[in-house]
Amino acid sequence: MPDPKIQEEKSSLTANRPEALKVLAIWRSSSRLFKRLSRERFATIGAIVFLVAIILVFIQEWFLIVVIVSLVFFSYVLSRTQPEEIEHQITNRGIITGGKNYTWDRLLRFWFEEQNNQDVLLVDGSDRFPFRLLLLLGEKKKEDIQKILAVYLPEEKPEKSWTDRAGEWITRQIPLEK
Repeated sequence: MPDPKIQEEKSSLTANRPEALKVLAIWRSSSRLFKRLSRERFATIGAIVFLVAIILVFIQEWFLIVVIVSLVFFSYVLSRTQPEEIEHQITNRGIITGGKNYTWDRLLRFWFEEQNNQDVLLVDGSDRFPFRLLLLLGEKKKEDIQKILAVYLPEEKPEKSWTDRAGEWITRQIPLEK
């Protein structure tokens, strides 16, 4: 006859066992937004950087010049290099994208935006530092993803900060291409 104490321990162990991993949605898309920038745009950026660099030479801000030139070079490389295609999964335990796992307890909210004529899923999270996941939907339907995520996270778009509004204003005032 089995010991009731052992039976009780077994049942408590199986009750505390985590639920098996279930993939709720899976799709493949580019790892980042991509837009090939024109020569005209880089010429405009180059002229602006050159003028700013001349001003910075007079006030001897060498480090700032190096940082600005590095950022321009980085944006040039990103605009010329095609992004890799990665797999995104939404599971009952969280989101897996690019081989990294983000559990539901680290994620705060989600919303959708359209950027460069592509639907994008944005998910805010917080671990040691706040972070934001940007997942391109590719061929996946927004409504399907929305139904799944609504079970685990609230759908709310955060208010734009003053830096967001300032960036949009500068973009409207100084268009870099026609």
